[in-house]
Amino acid sequence: MKERGKNVWLAVSGLVAAEDGKWLVVNKRYGGLKGVWSLPAGFVKENETVDEAVIREVLEETGIQAEVEGLLGIRSGVIGNEISDNMLIFLLKPRSFDVIAQTEELYEAKFIDPEILIKEGNHSVLLEQLLSYKKEHMQTILDGIDTGSHFGYTSYKLFL
Repeated sequence: MKERGKNVWLAVSGLVAAEDGKWLVVNKRYGGLKGVWSLPAGFVKENETVDEAVIREVLEETGIQAEVEGLLGIRSGVIGNEISDNMLIFLLKPRSFDVIAQTEELYEAKFIDPEILIKEGNHSVLLEQLLSYKKEHMQTILDGIDTGSHFGYTSYKLFL
């Protein structure tokens, strides 16, 4: 029997949108998006919920403190017929604006008008697709739900 979840990846990505319409974007030093503008993103750790993971990743990569507004969508794909690569895409509101790029992982991080970024090119497919997102379709977080004791949850949230 194969090890459960060995080739199933769960990642998060954060669209941090400021009130003036600018988005927080990063230019990574590694991976498939090396040198391309994309959203702050990373893998979920074993001791956190997905919304906690996206807040952590945004802070680690950019120094920006943010709060989750809701879930925008899911990107799911299979790499080389071996790896299920899944990413939850969240909308976040920035609580700070002084960008400090994590230089080990990033060339740069900044807030920019998404229309300008798309016109300049050199961006991820996801960024272009997010231009048409509708906030009213976003899934919001339900927290504090009593699930009983049969599964032993220490944290439980629904995105509906």
